[in-house]
Formats: sequence, C-alpha cells, structure tokens
Amino acid sequence: MTVIRFDVDGHVARLTIDRPHRMNAFDDDTHLEFSEAVDRFEADDDLWVAVITGAGDKAFSAGRDLKATAALHQASAEEQAASAARRSRARRLQDRFDLVKPVIARVNGYALGGGLELALACDIIVAAEHAQLGLPEPRRGLIAGAMGVHRLPRHMPYHVAMGYLLTGRHLSAARAYELGLVNEVVPYDRLDAAVDAWVADILACSPVAVRATKQSALDALHLSLREANTQVAPWEARRRASDDAKEGPRAFSEKRPPRWTGA
Repeated sequence: MTVIRFDVDGHVARLTIDRPHRMNAFDDDTHLEFSEAVDRFEADDDLWVAVITGAGDKAFSAGRDLKATAALHQASAEEQAASAARRSRARRLQDRFDLVKPVIARVNGYALGGGLELALACDIIVAAEHAQLGLPEPRRGLIAGAMGVHRLPRHMPYHVAMGYLLTGRHLSAARAYELGLVNEVVPYDRLDAAVDAWVADILACSPVAVRATKQSALDALHLSLREANTQVAPWEARRRASDDAKEGPRAFSEKRPPRWTGA
C-alpha cells in the first residue's frame, strides 16, 4: 500500500489515510487501497477493533480529491472508463452495513464531505478541539452521496441537519459534540490518549458480545421496539453458544478479569 497505512497493535488495526499534501482526500487509488485495508480488517478474526485517522494534524479527510476529479473530467473516454473500473473494485466503509466489528474515527482535523461521511460510518467519533466538520458538496455542485444526506438527519434534529446540508456550513468539534454527532472532544495533544481509552474499554469486552451488540442494534434500527424484541441477530445466536458467554459470569464469580477468546 502507498497511501493507506495499516498498522496492527494486538487486536487493534489502525488505518491511516496518508495523503497530508492533499488533506488526506480520496482519489481512485486511495479508495481502492482503503477498501483493501478494510477487507483485511474484516477478514482477520484476531482483529477486534479498528481506528481510522488521517496523517498529520490538519485533516482527517477532506473527502473527494476534487483536483483529481477535475483532471478526470478533462481526460479521455478511455481514462475515464479505467477510473470507473478502479472505483468499482472498491467497497466503501459507508456501504458496509454488514461490518459487525467496532470502528473508531480519530478525527484529527478537517472532516469534510466524504471525510465526514467516512466518520459517520464509524461507531465512535473522537475529535480534536480544532477539528471542523461539514458537508460542503452543494458549494461544488455535488451532493453528499456517500450516505451523508441520509445519515446526518438521523444523527441530529431534522432542521439542524438540513441547515448544514443545504448550506455547506462547517460545524466545530464542540458544536458537533453538543449535537451528539461525536462522542468526545479533546485537545490535540490528548487525542491519542482519548482514542486509546475507548479502544481499551472495547477490548475489555468480549469481542463476540461486542459484535452481537452492534449487529443487533443496526439490524433493528428501522423496527418498532415490539418488533425488535422478537429479532435474534446471527452474532447474538453465536454469542449465546460461545465460550465467552460462559467465561464472563465465571470470571465475575471468581473475582478476576475475564480471558476472552472470541469463541
């Protein structure tokens, strides 16, 4: 990989978008490499949680690389077809509704357009105080088509969401926290410690129970409480029969930390 760094630390995968000279924006190669990195995380059962961030302290990701997009508009039909073929091989995190492992966004700066959409596709968002978030696509003749137009009104009150969607305005990390869009805001020099605290708390839980929890929550979002109560997600069925389901109560009764196996 050349633009995505994939680092493993125990049960943690850390994915870094490494294009700081372009505000960690996504061109075709970045989309493809990022997709391959998420595939790797998803396929490795020994990786229990992922942290996504951008290189440097200026940007998490500015979304689509508009300079690359503008150049592509001037390219030949063959080059445009080749670009479309590369992008078709990439599967965005925003579309991975079946990913049951937890993902944390470490927002170290601007999270704009597709960058914010990427963060919204994560389960937990931790932001530095100087971070700015927004979906400025309409100011470029675009829309937040990577689920931003759908996710933002689900994460905050409708009129507030539309105020940002229809104007392209930015919101500060502090305002995002007030609206419940992010979990925690800290000074930049405490960002890693804050993210690591969330990671540690997730790793203290059974990975089977974590995946069952995420899948159960996501699968029932569209259901009434009565309907949701009748559903048993596949990972919940697996958890009930797992060794971890026995280990948790046993460790509690023996007054010791549990030894999770994920089995």
